[in-house]
Amino acid sequence: MAEVPKSVEPLVFSTGFAVLSPKGVVDSRFLSYSCLSEVFIGEVVSRSVGVGYPAINSSDIGNIEVWIPGIFEQRRIARFLDGEIGNIDRIIVSRCRQLELFDERLSSMLSERLIPGIVGNTVGEFPWPWLPLMRETSPLVRLGYVCRVQGGVTVDASRKPSESDVTRPYLRVANVKADRLDLESVTNITVPKSVADRSTLRPGDVLMTEGGDIDKLGRGTVWRGEIPGALHQNHVFALRPDPERLDAEYLALLTRSIHGRCYFEATGVQSTNLASTSSSKVKSFPVPLPTLQEQKSAVAEVNRALGEASRLRSALESQVALLEERKRALITAAVTGQIDVTTARGADVS
Repeated sequence: MAEVPKSVEPLVFSTGFAVLSPKGVVDSRFLSYSCLSEVFIGEVVSRSVGVGYPAINSSDIGNIEVWIPGIFEQRRIARFLDGEIGNIDRIIVSRCRQLELFDERLSSMLSERLIPGIVGNTVGEFPWPWLPLMRETSPLVRLGYVCRVQGGVTVDASRKPSESDVTRPYLRVANVKADRLDLESVTNITVPKSVADRSTLRPGDVLMTEGGDIDKLGRGTVWRGEIPGALHQNHVFALRPDPERLDAEYLALLTRSIHGRCYFEATGVQSTNLASTSSSKVKSFPVPLPTLQEQKSAVAEVNRALGEASRLRSALESQVALLEERKRALITAAVTGQIDVTTARGADVS
């Protein structure tokens, strides 16, 4: 719901929009706030039809009842909400900006701990200009030298069943997020046992999707054996580090660092909506390789910082959610006559 500014040129709307034109003595700003109230939205939801794309037609919208006081009262309510909602929105913008800066600082902390000097002492030399001068104790090595990239299962609906078929849980691209796994909806797939044997995940594998948003491309998530015997789709890479040379947690964090982001954004192929990488580019990822003990020490330190950061981030997100809830409650109370706006500034509408 949005009010069309009076200053814009005449607009043409698609059929997906319903345009409400105030009739009689109705203030457009008051009507706009009324349509944002929880009561009005609840009516729209209850009258909508369809599962995949719920929709409501214009006549049903027109049948929803709203409270219409006198025009002066409408304008008084609209002015009150302009001020109160404007104040809340400014706080929300501030909190959202804090979240952005928080994420930037977190990325810098993680990156600097894994690759000292990457934040402020980059060398600018080809082919990785974002990297600092690497220490002799942490040489850059091609990921393919210390990690195997396992291919996944290709779905073939035309394949005929065989006696060797097995049915296993199956991880798709939708299950692998940038920094976590979503295992609420895991399907099964039936494939020959030979295919399952070469596509089975093992604890310690690092999962990475072949495609996605460019800013999330190449981010790895450690598989900890959450579902025994699970397979993975061919669009999900399973990186299997050499446990004597490369720590899986270290690799996953490295893909989230400034270095990981720069590499995959620079080498990814960008299409209209998504970006993609390939197994050859994944294998060519240059990995700073200190000793295994140093890798594990860095992981422990970064994870402690990430744990604290997660709590702070949750607090900020909770504040934003409460402010949005306050907005909805205040609008609903004002446009339904539950509060007197002449004395309600700062009112408790919980």
